[in-house]
Amino acid sequence: MTGLEVETCHILEVACFITDEQLELASDYLNIVVHQPDKVLENMSDWCKVQHKKSGLIDECRLSKTTLEEAQQRTLNFLENHVPKGACPLAGNSVYMDRTFLKKYMPLIDNYLHYRIIDISTIKDLAR
Repeated sequence: MTGLEVETCHILEVACFITDEQLELASDYLNIVVHQPDKVLENMSDWCKVQHKKSGLIDECRLSKTTLEEAQQRTLNFLENHVPKGACPLAGNSVYMDRTFLKKYMPLIDNYLHYRIIDISTIKDLAR
């Protein structure tokens, strides 16, 4: 994402994989970089500019031909091939904002996922 403000920021990349009940990898890995125009990339938060420049994501976004709509459809196809609708929660590290962006920019994905969120950062905090 280009920042944390859902009304003004944009999705840069979608990554997805499926695990089984033991958290073992149960699918291929899906990774899609979304094209964003220079105007969007230049207006990223300072933190995002530093991190995404270091990782190469800014350059990948410039080179990508994939639209947000195409990324949403490819991700939905991936999910449909691996899990039934409503069965898979969104999981990851601090994923609340990810879900917020999915609701706004990728509603087909948001509607396909289970309503629950598994936030690994909470589990890490509880394990301390």
